[in-house]
Amino acid sequence: MKTRESLIYALQSYSTPYIEEELLKTKFLELLDHPRSFHRDHLPGHITGSAWIVNEDYSKILLVLHARLGRWLQPGGHADGDENVLNVAMREAEEETGLKAIRILSPFVFDIDIHPIPARDDFPGHLHYDVRFLLQASEQETLMISDESSDLKWCPLNELATLTGYAPSIMRMVNKTINLLGRNSR
Repeated sequence: MKTRESLIYALQSYSTPYIEEELLKTKFLELLDHPRSFHRDHLPGHITGSAWIVNEDYSKILLVLHARLGRWLQPGGHADGDENVLNVAMREAEEETGLKAIRILSPFVFDIDIHPIPARDDFPGHLHYDVRFLLQASEQETLMISDESSDLKWCPLNELATLTGYAPSIMRMVNKTINLLGRNSR
């Protein structure tokens, strides 16, 4: 996913059993027609990259408690002009968790979502067109809370629903992880 063109190709090729993701693909492709779609000042929305980080046995996910939103989320953030969204996800994962030994489990898109971000005093409400990647790290590695977070923790898959308020896109990624866990245990 090094360029806009490779992201467009990845989204066109992206196959998912989730109807909501299939519907989002068209919106992503429309956004990518805009030259500044990778910049945070592009409204009504812009591309972001995030990291779904599993532990060694796929039983836990690393989440951050987002300081401004007050919600448990996967690490991620703005592309700020970087069209290599996998690099964006890796950079954000490292910045928001302090992890240094993050492994890319797949260079392909793991999940996509479009979600609203509330207005701030200095910026209007807008949409994040989030491209998510599957990464892996060791629970033994030291974590560091960033300025953007209030907390972070490894959360067992069976506790994510309660912790995240059954957020549909989180639950979709939980289900994808459970499916991967089933395949990896065979």
